Amino acid sequence: MFGDDHDFQPRLGRMRSASGRRGKRFLNRVLAATVLANGGPISFRARKTRFDGSRIGRGAGVGRVLASRDQFAAWRQRRVIIKSRIVKLAGKGMAGARAHLRYIQRDGVTRDGEPGQLYGADQDRVEGKPFLDRAEGDRHQFRFIVSAEDGDQYDDLKPMVRRLMAQVEQDLDTQLDWVAVDHHNTGHPHSHIIVRGKSLSSGPAKGRNPGNDRGKDLIIAREYLTRGMRERAAEIVSLHLGPKTDAEVQGQLRREVEQERFTSLDRRLLRDQSPEHLVTGADRDPFQQALRMGRLRKLERLGLAAEIRSGQWQLADDLESTLRRMGERGDIIKTMHREMVAQDLVRTPVDLIIHDPGANGARPIIGRVVARGLSDEVNDRHYLIIDATDGRTHYVDIGKGEATEPTPVGSILRVEPRPLDARPIDRRILEIAAANGGRYSIDIHLRHDPAASEAFAESHVRRLEAIRRLTKAVTREPDGTWIIAPNHLDQVVDYERAQARFNPVNVRVLSTLSLEAQITVDGATWLDREFVAANPEMVRDAGFGRDIRDAQARRRQWLIAEGLAWEERGTTFYRADMLATLRRRELLRVAGQLSDELRLGYVEMRPGQPVEGVLRRIVPLAGDKVAVIERSRDFTLVPWRPVLDRHIGQPVSGIMRAEGISWTIGRQRSGPSVS
Repeated sequence: MFGDDHDFQPRLGRMRSASGRRGKRFLNRVLAATVLANGGPISFRARKTRFDGSRIGRGAGVGRVLASRDQFAAWRQRRVIIKSRIVKLAGKGMAGARAHLRYIQRDGVTRDGEPGQLYGADQDRVEGKPFLDRAEGDRHQFRFIVSAEDGDQYDDLKPMVRRLMAQVEQDLDTQLDWVAVDHHNTGHPHSHIIVRGKSLSSGPAKGRNPGNDRGKDLIIAREYLTRGMRERAAEIVSLHLGPKTDAEVQGQLRREVEQERFTSLDRRLLRDQSPEHLVTGADRDPFQQALRMGRLRKLERLGLAAEIRSGQWQLADDLESTLRRMGERGDIIKTMHREMVAQDLVRTPVDLIIHDPGANGARPIIGRVVARGLSDEVNDRHYLIIDATDGRTHYVDIGKGEATEPTPVGSILRVEPRPLDARPIDRRILEIAAANGGRYSIDIHLRHDPAASEAFAESHVRRLEAIRRLTKAVTREPDGTWIIAPNHLDQVVDYERAQARFNPVNVRVLSTLSLEAQITVDGATWLDREFVAANPEMVRDAGFGRDIRDAQARRRQWLIAEGLAWEERGTTFYRADMLATLRRRELLRVAGQLSDELRLGYVEMRPGQPVEGVLRRIVPLAGDKVAVIERSRDFTLVPWRPVLDRHIGQPVSGIMRAEGISWTIGRQRSGPSVS
């Protein structure tokens, strides 16, 4: 009667029912009985949750199953931390992807201090360029950092990473294009994994034909990214190293008793506390009670718990947040100690400072770079360790790495908090808009202030465009006119605060030369500028401050020998043209070296002369940088501006002025100019 058993589909409900409603009522009765069996009637509508998109994408089901495992499984298997990030590649995204790939392959990340080596699913050495070429046009990419708690027990992390990625491919039912680098330069060995945001092919699961998803955007469910992948990694590490023994688990818990960070013991105390933040020190298990009492005593010493009566404790309201901050501080201090030892520097613990740019009275920091690194490799947040003129060593969170130019170890720089107030340019925009019906444009600006140049007005437009991109606080009409609200200055403050979250400080390199190199270099150095400054920096006779005083004494002797300074009655006097003379000497020396290299003559530009040619490179000097502009038969050196870094190899033109150059990028009569 039936050609295939699969053609038969049962229909729930009363026999001979012509309507689908009876089947629906039968299903409702089943659901109601299930609810009653679970403890009583609950409104079906009340159980509905808001859609959040967490189950969209591959691996949603696997992620839910893995996330719902036994809550005590973490003690029975090896722990693994996985940080994940989805990075958009549109716009400047590919440039950021190239920079990220270079960074994870940097020097000093292997056990032997060698550069990191990319590898893939079946090759121990792969090149990054072909991987990036394949990713050209991709919408996004996934970046993972995989760190096993017992990663130091692996001689080689590659087998673990390959097995993990093979399992991920099986869970997601697709083939992945990925590369990875192993890092051993921290206390916890870890692996950086980059996955293209494209599916290469699909497996036969779920009725799909192999290859029917090739080239489509790879969407991974949030539940798999946050929980599922971590559980898979923990499984693999547990299989490789074996499950934890009772002695290992007990030792780990004992170590948590005295730790000044948020631990699993604290998490259990918070789970057991009453609405009044009260907990008891008792537990049915003697070992757990010993841990509990030991942790409560430690929290009492930290001022985060108080014994109000025998066996009963009250926890501080901010216990978790305070312990997390203490843990972060402890990690930072360890990082500072490690970097100071690597540079053979000795500082007392009281002189190790974590800089807070948002604190009241935060002052600028001037000093030499001890180290630069990533505090958050997933979100690309960098830090600097600076040995400062105040004799102390400062840890500074500088935010996004792309906003700060390269800072070699030993270079001298100045770090100051990012100002959050409106600038004169913002007040000028508001003033012009208020006089013109709340509207602003270059033409309106030039009519309002005939003395202003077009390049000056264009700088105001760039400021408005930056605010619009980040906060959408200002709007631009199709004809290029900007609508400026009366509360524009408040909107500017909101913009500056948003910027400060990404880049809390401004970093300015004062000299790429180390302090030792500045003593005898024939050029205008930071030390020379400090000699003739109206308000030189205060230098403490300790730490780096003492090194500066010694270098200044030796530099003075060099200047005297060169005829650029002299001493009278214990006081050193400097020639009025000392800085100009030193700078000209260095320019001519660098120009001679470039002339031999480029086989072109050097032409010195004067104020008022036009500059036109191809921007070839940026050359660092003792105190600043210059740009090399190459023409058909010669070249010239002009003052550097940060914006020029993005246009190396392009035609540029401008007018040489005493205060700088107004640049035009590209060969065109009218185009984007940079003042």
